[in-house]
Amino acid sequence: MKLTTVQPTRHPHPTTKASALAYLIFDRPDLERAERFLNDFGLQTVLRNEALLLLRGTGPAPFCYVVRHAAKAQFAGFGLRVDDKSDLRALTRLPGASGMESSDWPGGGYRVTLTDPSGFRVDAVCGVGEVEPLPHRNALQFNTVDAAVRINETQRPPEHAPDVIKLGHVVFELADFQETCAWYTQHFGFIPSDVQTLPDGSPAVAFMRLDLGDRPADHHTLALAQGFVPKYSHSAFELIDADAVGMGQRVLREKGWTHAWGIGRHILGSQIFDYWQDPWGDKHEHYCDGDLFTSAVPTGLHPVSREAMAQWGPAMPRSFTKPKLSPSSLAALVRNLRRSPDLTVRKLLTLAKIFA
Repeated sequence: MKLTTVQPTRHPHPTTKASALAYLIFDRPDLERAERFLNDFGLQTVLRNEALLLLRGTGPAPFCYVVRHAAKAQFAGFGLRVDDKSDLRALTRLPGASGMESSDWPGGGYRVTLTDPSGFRVDAVCGVGEVEPLPHRNALQFNTVDAAVRINETQRPPEHAPDVIKLGHVVFELADFQETCAWYTQHFGFIPSDVQTLPDGSPAVAFMRLDLGDRPADHHTLALAQGFVPKYSHSAFELIDADAVGMGQRVLREKGWTHAWGIGRHILGSQIFDYWQDPWGDKHEHYCDGDLFTSAVPTGLHPVSREAMAQWGPAMPRSFTKPKLSPSSLAALVRNLRRSPDLTVRKLLTLAKIFA
């Protein structure tokens, strides 16, 4: 793809417009251990057999998390919902796209499988049936110095894993930053909400939302960050309120899982957040109170820094963005430095200094 505009920027005539983040797909060697973590995290099991584990939130999506049994633990891909079969037919014409096929996962519908420029599997799905939402508690009301809304009543949120309402967003690091950003804006209509830049003005992180027109969309459903190899960074799941985030931390600590970062409040997106690692080290975020934008809001530009990641809370740990170096990742680094127009030694040194 030849770029004529510095990315990321919204595309005037996208192939389709995604309407939701449908699901994530992971490969894991131990489905029982994966299920324990995800249940403690707040997701609820829909299906479990020797080959497949599916989980959902309390919302109407029949599932939002897919775990396939495999020898190697890895992130395997994700799904984006589109609203019409004509959108799928348009996507089948992209290079490397599959044909349209029926899905045998809960909710049925149709699927076209693509590969983005960074090598991530992307399923475009439509016609997936909704299911009855599951019950969850109401958000707690807060007494403030200006308004007392709770008289002769106490606050006692339930002491169990918080109810995940929905899958909110997924974040990737990648070497081919601009080409991959352009692919998502051109073919799925993503709008850059905020872009973080390096001192030379080049983009380093793009927080991108769905284009739902006048209907408010989450500040970001997809975020892409400049790295030296393509890899999953984290995914985020919405909870009902800040007490649910806090209770999630208590439950996950008591269950012995590994904490990654939080609790705090982000600057871009404004979410109250808390990050946890699953048994294979992949980060999963609880969040609440995120920003909502219509399509009319223009893109914001901001310098990238560790300090720009949170308004309050503990500083982002250095381990949060520190790459795992191995012979294969070092070989990929050398290849991508030679190949990718977005990757230079100077840029890598700048990013390392910023997040050191």
